[in-house]
Amino acid sequence: MQQMGTISLACISSIVMLLAGCATGPSRLEASYGTAYHLARYHQILAPGAENNVEPVYGFDGVAAQAAIEKYHTSFAKPPAPPAYVLSIGQIK
Repeated sequence: MQQMGTISLACISSIVMLLAGCATGPSRLEASYGTAYHLARYHQILAPGAENNVEPVYGFDGVAAQAAIEKYHTSFAKPPAPPAYVLSIGQIK
């Protein structure tokens, strides 16, 4: 009878310890979830009134811009086949 009480006490205490491990608060990662997104968004907005500026941008050559656009469009084309490496060890007769 004493052994049955000891086993039940051990089972109850192990269940309590397992449940206590699940009852922790939010971790530091969970507490600051989304902070990196909000900081990146905030830092991208340098001048909120910049969208009202409709002046053309000077200093970027038209030929260079056209080359950049063409390179961008060709980047979506089918990628070239990977190179095939042939290693010949000895000779087969």
